[in-house]
Amino acid sequence: MLVNTLLMSLREIRRNLLRSGLTVLGIIIGVAAVIVIVTLGAGTTQQVGSEISKMGSNMLTLMPGGDMRMGGAAGSAPPFTTADADAIRREVVGIAAIAPYSQRMDQIVIGNENRRVNIVGTGAEISTVRNWKVVEGRLFTPSEERSGKAVCIVGATIRNEMMGGQEPLGATVRVGKVSCEIIGVLEPKGQAMFGGDQDSTVVLPMRTFQRRIAGSGDKVGQIFISGDDQGSLADLKLQVVQVMRERRHITEGARSDFNIMDMTEVSNVMQNTIGVMTAFLSAIAAVSLLVGGIGIMNIMLVSVTERTREIGIRLAIGATEREVLLQFLVEAAMLSAFGGLVGITLGLIGAAGIAPAINVPFVFQLLTIAQAFAFSGAVGVVFGFMPARRAARLNPIEALRHE
Repeated sequence: MLVNTLLMSLREIRRNLLRSGLTVLGIIIGVAAVIVIVTLGAGTTQQVGSEISKMGSNMLTLMPGGDMRMGGAAGSAPPFTTADADAIRREVVGIAAIAPYSQRMDQIVIGNENRRVNIVGTGAEISTVRNWKVVEGRLFTPSEERSGKAVCIVGATIRNEMMGGQEPLGATVRVGKVSCEIIGVLEPKGQAMFGGDQDSTVVLPMRTFQRRIAGSGDKVGQIFISGDDQGSLADLKLQVVQVMRERRHITEGARSDFNIMDMTEVSNVMQNTIGVMTAFLSAIAAVSLLVGGIGIMNIMLVSVTERTREIGIRLAIGATEREVLLQFLVEAAMLSAFGGLVGITLGLIGAAGIAPAINVPFVFQLLTIAQAFAFSGAVGVVFGFMPARRAARLNPIEALRHE
């Protein structure tokens, strides 16, 4: 019986192909949108994890301002200073490297080329803390950092696009109003996870940046700390918090006016944010499934009206209400499932095309695809039940008289 029901349902769908296609358009759009959003969300989550893992799992990031998850504001607390970084280095046990860090956008000029790039002030230990490797030349020496010498390290984009075939080492780049000698070139990093060229960067010694670029005295934007392999990151974090609370004269019981996060916390926060946004956008896209379901219910009601006489004949020659109900439910489910298959195909094609454009990996989500297909079929059953029930309850005599 089921095979006959399937064949009859296929025949009825093929009889009105254009109408059937328009009927499932909402299902196709809804499923395709959900597949694209969820696939790109999974790719972004994977990219975030990959980017953070490159920095190392034992890194702490110290930022001024209370914990924003607890209502703190980044601009409501005094900035750090280089003396804070020196105190942490001196008093905390278990530190492998520490790098104060500040940045700003500014204009640079090399020969006839000029552009606005990211200017960073930090120390040579940034190579260890943030995995910034120099592929040509060298890092800053301690004497260059102490004296604030006008030397710099440039990113690969500046090396390739602004210098052409010129030898970078020993060349001069004007950063703002300061001329700096290039002593190194950073390893290419590519696009950042949320856009922006990480290689369009000029790195200066912190003291040079503070005095000659930012004019900020000894202020520091944030401090990166890398723990050694011997101690616990949690213990290192507690030590840093204790030192900073003492230096900033925060009384016992008062909330800290700084925030310290390890890479696990950063990863969790970012992945949770991506997850919430993905779920929110998927819910919006799923509205199309509701619209598609209403379309299926509408067309099935029309189909019942058009086939009233046929239904009457079937009932008159012995078909049961259950068989008529099953036929119309199968038709609705097949329509919806077909729309789901087309939507899944279009969604995967769309995600595969968009992922490289936004610099995230394409992640094949088998579970999501299975759920989308099952949900699309369920939409057909739910919204097709009322028309099917109406067809099954027709009076055979009145149905046979229908013109």
